Amino acid sequence: MSSSKLCFLTVGATASFSELIEAAVSPAFLTALESQGYTELSVQYGQDGQQLFEKCKTVAQGTSKLKVTGFDLDKLGLGKHMRRAKGGKDADEGVVISHAGSGSILDALRTGVPLIVVPNETLLDNHQVELAEALAEQEYVVHGRLPQLPKALADAEKLRQRAKEWPPVNSGPERGLKGILDDEMGFLD
Repeated sequence: MSSSKLCFLTVGATASFSELIEAAVSPAFLTALESQGYTELSVQYGQDGQQLFEKCKTVAQGTSKLKVTGFDLDKLGLGKHMRRAKGGKDADEGVVISHAGSGSILDALRTGVPLIVVPNETLLDNHQVELAEALAEQEYVVHGRLPQLPKALADAEKLRQRAKEWPPVNSGPERGLKGILDDEMGFLD
């Protein structure tokens, strides 16, 4: 039986991020996935992304052998999808690509799979870029950018080699989410 390798992508549930869907289901990115041994791309495209996803998937089917699947939302959360990227007996460890929502980032970090965080730079008061930059600087994630997703995928393989445990050892259960994020962003009490 041949091994599988999953790239799981989430755009989140609240804000549309069509540019990330287009970049991830582009022929260039699918080729990058295939060249690194990926066999599947699973896309959580959000409540208004199905039409765009299906259009991109149709174009990609002519250029890629990857299994490309997608879904809008999972009311039970994305943890099980992210854990599939962890690999196992018949699967190699893959990668998670996420919009820069803090909940999605924390879920992926807890899973222990290399994470590419792609901020939606069109949002107002864009805290997503700050969060992605801070976590990338501390080598917890790869800060991905839409035009350079293939490079981010290669960087995620390097991140896999030097993975750091999440949550950080100094966080403790009493720190809570706010305390952990404050520590990671460099805010002092």
